[in-house]
Amino acid sequence: MIDEFSIPLHLVDRHVTRMKIISPSNLTVDFGSRTLKSHEFIPMLRREVLDSFLRSRAQSNGAHFITGLVTDIEVPDFFSSKPYVIHHTINNRKQSLAVDLIVGADGANSRVAKIIDAGNYSCAIAFQERIKLPDEKMEYYHDLAEMYVGNDVSPDFYAWVFPKCDHVAVGTGTVCARQNIKVYQRGIRERVREKIKGGKVIKVEAHPIPEHPRPRRVRGRVALVGDAAGYVTKCSGEGIYFAAKSGRMCGEAIVKASEGGEKMISEEDLKREYLREWDRKYVNTFRFLDLLQKVFYGSDVGREALVELCGDEYVQRMTFDSYLYKKLATGDRWGDVKLVLNTFGSLMRCKVLGREMEALKL
Repeated sequence: MIDEFSIPLHLVDRHVTRMKIISPSNLTVDFGSRTLKSHEFIPMLRREVLDSFLRSRAQSNGAHFITGLVTDIEVPDFFSSKPYVIHHTINNRKQSLAVDLIVGADGANSRVAKIIDAGNYSCAIAFQERIKLPDEKMEYYHDLAEMYVGNDVSPDFYAWVFPKCDHVAVGTGTVCARQNIKVYQRGIRERVREKIKGGKVIKVEAHPIPEHPRPRRVRGRVALVGDAAGYVTKCSGEGIYFAAKSGRMCGEAIVKASEGGEKMISEEDLKREYLREWDRKYVNTFRFLDLLQKVFYGSDVGREALVELCGDEYVQRMTFDSYLYKKLATGDRWGDVKLVLNTFGSLMRCKVLGREMEALKL
């Protein structure tokens, strides 16, 4: 995203080049130090900084900003060319705006999606605390991010410690046990207790995360992008790049179908130029990551196997190539065969180990 969307490097708080993945039994694997190339890193930014930059750049390129609250949208008949009317309030004053088409980029709780009856989706909840650490503690996370897995931190996702400018973000997420999110947050704080000792919480955040695309992402002359459309990957829970990419692809599709604004577009135009192209590029990525989450995140056996596999350099290279460049990496056939065999072997070993640990408890 840094390159593709011309994000200035001065916005990047931290250049992460090392990761640690910690299993339920505290098996720790160093991830990235041997496999990242010299120019590669995971950029850590604060959303408020990135969002402010993107808004300002859009405005300088001609976008007209209205700071208000959408209250309702009048939807014309399906075959009508009449405008959509967006009702909104500005400083408690009612306003309306007639438009030819709408791109709904209004997040997981999208009002636009509700109005066009785009259908529901399951949502995870992500909860994190920003914690300012003493200098010597912060130095440990200078270029390091950590991921923790285990039933104590999440029953179906992972927990994290990500370094930001002068603090760390410590958090977790879950779909199946959202009501217990604070229990899992206490779990990750306990796992990293010594590392964050002396830290001060400076901000608490919680956000819904879509678990899959909505049943309908285009209806009439309305299209959904980003979280509103449900473009968040399983396993990593990432949505920033896919929000930006879907917004750009949708905008380019509108310009193309309308011949630069010279003719009215239709639902079929949006489906052909935007949705089909999006699905062609990314649907297999989303399906593959969904499968990985089901295999490795559903039990401590799977999580132990995941961490064990992450020690393999081939796994690390494939993971980073897919994560950094947003497409499924192409490996070699023999490497893929070995990976499948190692996966089954790790799952079996961890299953046996799990039974032995339960027997010891008894």
